[in-house]
Amino acid sequence: MANTPSNMLPLGSKAANFELFDTVSDEKLSLTKLKGKKGTVIFFICNHCPFVIHVNKEMVNIANRYLSEEISFIGISSNDVANYPQDGPDLMKENAKNNSYPFPYLYDQTQEVARAYDAACTPDSYLFDENLNLVYRGQIDDSRPGNELPVNGSDLRSAIDHLLDQKGILENQKPSIGCNIKWK
Repeated sequence: MANTPSNMLPLGSKAANFELFDTVSDEKLSLTKLKGKKGTVIFFICNHCPFVIHVNKEMVNIANRYLSEEISFIGISSNDVANYPQDGPDLMKENAKNNSYPFPYLYDQTQEVARAYDAACTPDSYLFDENLNLVYRGQIDDSRPGNELPVNGSDLRSAIDHLLDQKGILENQKPSIGCNIKWK
């Protein structure tokens, strides 16, 4: 397993708009269509990464907890499927179904979206406010495969709660650690 950290895009950065194929609905979806009224979480994930597999259930739990509070969630896979066919769109759809993703799982074939967000690893999490300004980027929590810490989503949950409670930007933001995005 690789241990690649997030690049930590500068806070306040504007979310780059995109239109990508959603492997769940088989439609092209844009950020402007998917953004939440109060905030938007974007996960850069993939099917095969052990770090993502480790937090899949918690990503679903977090999304299910906050969707009713007008926070939207988007999963994006940007991996090179020529060299990593297990991350291809058909298997993304199957993975989303098997994990009960309550969010679209978008395929970034050109990798332009990952580059626009300076995404480095999977999972890499971004939280944007209602105006699509970045207020959090980094880890879901301190748990990693094999470190015996519970997967509880504490960091991302705290950031979302801070946003909803209008408490400003959460001070303590740690980079995510995971597999590197598989660039072409």
